[in-house]
Amino acid sequence: MNAAQKHSDIRDMLLDAAGLSLDRLPMLHVVFDRLATACADGLRHVASSQAYYSLSSVENGRIGDVLEMYEGTAVAGIFHAPSWDSQLIVGFDRDFVFTMMEVLFGSDGSEPPVEDERNFSNIEIRVAQLLFEQMSKALRASFSLVSDTTFQFERQETRMDFAVIGRSNNMAITAKFLLQALNRGGEMFVIIPQSALTPLRQVLSRTTPAESTGRDPKWAQQIRGEVNRTSVKVRAILEERPLPLGDVANFKVGQVLKLQATPRSRVKLESAEQPLFWCNLGQSEGSYVLRIDEQIDPAQEFINDILPR
Repeated sequence: MNAAQKHSDIRDMLLDAAGLSLDRLPMLHVVFDRLATACADGLRHVASSQAYYSLSSVENGRIGDVLEMYEGTAVAGIFHAPSWDSQLIVGFDRDFVFTMMEVLFGSDGSEPPVEDERNFSNIEIRVAQLLFEQMSKALRASFSLVSDTTFQFERQETRMDFAVIGRSNNMAITAKFLLQALNRGGEMFVIIPQSALTPLRQVLSRTTPAESTGRDPKWAQQIRGEVNRTSVKVRAILEERPLPLGDVANFKVGQVLKLQATPRSRVKLESAEQPLFWCNLGQSEGSYVLRIDEQIDPAQEFINDILPR
């Protein structure tokens, strides 16, 4: 090892011991700005009214101190990043959850905001869980600039002292986001241990190059053509029914299963588990055929998945 390498290693050790300085990590703000955009884009597919996310602050602090601020007023989701060998926390405060309920269920904002200091209801917890599951994709897309890692949603907690991802006095970086919709809002926060980001310190310290705004029309046309020629599988579903595991285990060859569907029942057409269209079933020249009736509304499907049957 030469002298230059030795001095570089010593500087790295000193920087690791001192913790991360936000002023030296400009890419971290870029990542969090992308996260705000990804969250807003994901919400457009299931919400009837416009909602905006904005990054309000990025701070250093101890995990325990940050969580204590939200005790009794928030729900937290625990995520695992395998390639980082670390966990992180995403949280929604009470106003965020109440606002999101109105946005997702079609409120026009004419009623006053909910100000009850009550516990979250079962349906509010269910909505929060679905939002946490969507956050996995948003986190991965946002951090793809600096690290190719997945974020696996593990569990959610309403008590902050159960949202354990390490020692409470460990240092972490906390990003806070404001949600604005229907003339009301709420706060989302993301807590990432500094130990998870330390290996990314060098790439986070870079500045982003200016993006080229010019496009090559021929290249764009070629890409569009290749995409249009891509083969995808579609599946037609006549009926779906939940059955007890015991009944399924007792299935026998030759057994007849009665369906509630009729020749007039609509068929769901989907691809990659994504519902696309409602169709009508028919026959033509001895084969079954489908006639597309209407496009499936993702917002309504989202609500149907939440509401108990």
